[in-house]
Amino acid sequence: MRKLYLFNMITLDGYFEGPNRNIDWHRTDNEFNDFAVDQLNNTDMVLFGRITYELMAPYWPTEQAKRSDPVVALLMNTIRKVVFSRTLRSAEWENTQLITEYVKEEIDRLKRQPGKDIAIFGSANLAASVNDLIDEYRIMVNPVILGSGRPLFSSPDNSRNLTLTESRTFANGNVLLYYR
Repeated sequence: MRKLYLFNMITLDGYFEGPNRNIDWHRTDNEFNDFAVDQLNNTDMVLFGRITYELMAPYWPTEQAKRSDPVVALLMNTIRKVVFSRTLRSAEWENTQLITEYVKEEIDRLKRQPGKDIAIFGSANLAASVNDLIDEYRIMVNPVILGSGRPLFSSPDNSRNLTLTESRTFANGNVLLYYR
């Protein structure tokens, strides 16, 4: 069975987005980009909730994205994407499928198909709704304190005990934590 992992960048105080969905605090550099490429090369499907999809879909196909980050743009545009939403009527981004119901059943079905890992990027609401299907949490802590924003984990119904399996420190101060 394929592994489903959640990857998110968070602040030291636990926020994955600042006020107004601000993510300009993300610390990215060449080392991060190399990590992102490696991660995407071992992934052949990305799952999104509506909000993250609506933030990503307009950016990655643009000429600006292709110029500033050509390898990640190519991977993001060509990888299979599934967006889960009850309100979207269409998903036009290349290689995207829209699923409007039976989220857990669909994700379980996708995990049983042959292939590489499946990722959830961002999409805190989706991740909370399928918490029991996530095999690994990859949380990159940025050395930033925002003081406000949206916490990654805010639902008391989704408590889980996890085990740290690996960690990696980046030169820019980010720390990547792998939990199962």
